[in-house]
Amino acid sequence: MLEFDLEGESAGFEQVLDEMKETGYAGTELGDWGFMPADPLALRSELDKRSLQLLGAFVPVALSDRKAHTQGIDDAVKTASLMAEAGFGDAFLVLADNNGSVPQRTNNAGRVTPEMGLTDDDWQVFAGGAEAVASAVRETTGLRTAFHHHCGGYVETPEEIERFLELTEPSLVGMVFDTGHYRFGGGDPLSGLRRHYERIWHVHFKDCEDAVAGASVQLERDYFASVNAGVFCELGRGCVDFSAVTGELRNRDYQGWIVVEQDVLPGMGNPRECARRNRNFLAGLGL
Repeated sequence: MLEFDLEGESAGFEQVLDEMKETGYAGTELGDWGFMPADPLALRSELDKRSLQLLGAFVPVALSDRKAHTQGIDDAVKTASLMAEAGFGDAFLVLADNNGSVPQRTNNAGRVTPEMGLTDDDWQVFAGGAEAVASAVRETTGLRTAFHHHCGGYVETPEEIERFLELTEPSLVGMVFDTGHYRFGGGDPLSGLRRHYERIWHVHFKDCEDAVAGASVQLERDYFASVNAGVFCELGRGCVDFSAVTGELRNRDYQGWIVVEQDVLPGMGNPRECARRNRNFLAGLGL
């Protein structure tokens, strides 16, 4: 688990990795490019000394903009190559929209309407861009690409997730299922997990506080203000039924990783203690 500080100074990677190991986690995603070492030998060494696995790396691309695809492919291949050369061939390239960059979507996160969505032509560009990234990553590095639906981007609501999955090749583009973003985007996580399980390659556990989400609608908060207000609370403090979600994953014999994705902003508490409480919550689920 990595804690991202959206507005203040983030802890260095050594401290973050040390705290992850100390609080009982077994793996991590890479974080923004440059956060951890960009040299594959150095990256492997830092993770090995803490007995941590590298699970994936988040790469945002403005997929609705055809002109952004070339740079997006370059960024994705660079990131995937680092993971592959460091010896983490099972890690995922976690592809996402360039969330938070389109004012209408950012300003209406958690309450978007169909009129705020992509046109049919835009969807073709978006899905084609995702497949182009995934193809380049697979051909160059052998790594798989899974798309992360995310509030504040063009794939937020259950209907938008459905459309994206319909337009992309199942063997090429998988799904990162995020419980908190699915809930804030207007869906029921357990239903979403059941509906899309065959496309889910990677799972993020994130909680959502319905009272904060409701206040964000009433106060017309943008995405970042909602996060700052605590819409994505610590595990077990929101409305996501993690017991049911975990039970469904067990029933399906899910063999992948579950990543705790927690936003810890200035004034929201101590990241290490937050990580510890989240890990204790998972232990209560038998994870």
